[in-house]
Amino acid sequence: MTLTTRTPAPPAVRPYESYVYAYPHKTAYRPLADRPSLRSLWAAEPKDALSLYLHIPFCEVRCGFCNLFTRIGAPEELTTRYLDALERQAVAVRDALGDEEPVRFAAAAFGGGTPTFLTAGELERLCDIAEKRMGADLGAVPLSVETSPATATADRLAVLADRGTTRISIGVQSFVDEEARAAVRPQRRADVEAALGRIREARIPVLNIDLIYGIDGQTERSWLASLDAALAWRPEELYLYPLYVRPLTGLHRLGAAAGAEARALEDAAWDEQRLRLYAVGRDHLLAHGYEQVSMRMFRRTDAPREQEGPEDYACQTDGMIGLGCGARSYTAALHYSFDYAVDMREIRSIIDRFTATEDFSRAEVGRYVDVAEARRRHLLQSLLQAAGLPVADYRARFGTDPGADFPAELAEFGARGWLDSSAPEGLLRLSPAGLAHSDALGPALFSPGVRAAMAAYERK
Repeated sequence: MTLTTRTPAPPAVRPYESYVYAYPHKTAYRPLADRPSLRSLWAAEPKDALSLYLHIPFCEVRCGFCNLFTRIGAPEELTTRYLDALERQAVAVRDALGDEEPVRFAAAAFGGGTPTFLTAGELERLCDIAEKRMGADLGAVPLSVETSPATATADRLAVLADRGTTRISIGVQSFVDEEARAAVRPQRRADVEAALGRIREARIPVLNIDLIYGIDGQTERSWLASLDAALAWRPEELYLYPLYVRPLTGLHRLGAAAGAEARALEDAAWDEQRLRLYAVGRDHLLAHGYEQVSMRMFRRTDAPREQEGPEDYACQTDGMIGLGCGARSYTAALHYSFDYAVDMREIRSIIDRFTATEDFSRAEVGRYVDVAEARRRHLLQSLLQAAGLPVADYRARFGTDPGADFPAELAEFGARGWLDSSAPEGLLRLSPAGLAHSDALGPALFSPGVRAAMAAYERK
């Protein structure tokens, strides 16, 4: 009698470990002892296709799930001081880029926070900073701007449309008022619909609507109702985000009293709910003329491609310049930013320090990225795209194969059924199950050094 030995299945993992929108994560950054000059950092970098990101750290309210670098409200003098500092920073950065070779921006984005927290006049000034100080031609490149229902006013949208905005992204999260309240996001559906109407009237080519699944009390029926309400506006893009409850956020404080055992049981049920709603949302959008770009991003198949900006995650590539105290910049060797916080008091303190800064010529906080980390980052960002990673592209950049560089990780992904065995030869692509588990797969590719730095980070 012959005994067959089976390879044991890998232990179960939680499907929602972390949303990997940048690698290494900002919690792995540290104060830079050498404080390198921006001129030296950018001297050898290609400058013919840079990305520009301007960060506005203000919102009218802070949602219960939000851990972004933003504060609630701002007196008028603070927004003026912030734009003054942003302009000083832009002048310093553009000077650091030099004129030895042409400097060209291929894409631009305004994020936050909520950029449209600024008045129409302040948005004009923000665009002027991008164009007159940095040299970005906003009318000739994809320009993406984030907004909210309360701040998507006709005068603000008119400025954005006139200055060349090609994509506007609005955080709706849910069209069900009770669910919005459960996520500590005070809004009414009527106000959301009115804002969407104003956006369409502004004739900005690409509309993206953000929705969240996994909200307390949300059902498949109510989730489909939100999806159908969004689809009624025929958005060119939809992002479907799983709800996270992160430390120091409003929802985290509300749930802090629960015991460890109760939380563990709730987490298992919550994971199941989110996976189920993700599948419902994915299948619904695929059946209504959308294609899946990543776990989160869905694009209408007949959307105007020439108006779109970078693919999901692609804005995190090298050659990105971030302006503002919550923005990051990426060279091939260093990722840098200002200090990071989630607690409102800490954020206000960092904003105050930013507005008082006169010298923006050096990098203060960041993390150096060696070749090994660059390989991880390239694999991670490419693999999280539904299109996958052409092995030839990886080989051309690094001179090696991902299978040789990451044998253990890719073997585990294969054992879990996360890799698409039917992908064409030479293409490393996730299966539907792999895409569904992107928030477990991404963190699994973090290096030990980055993990240690993130674990040692003191939350504030």
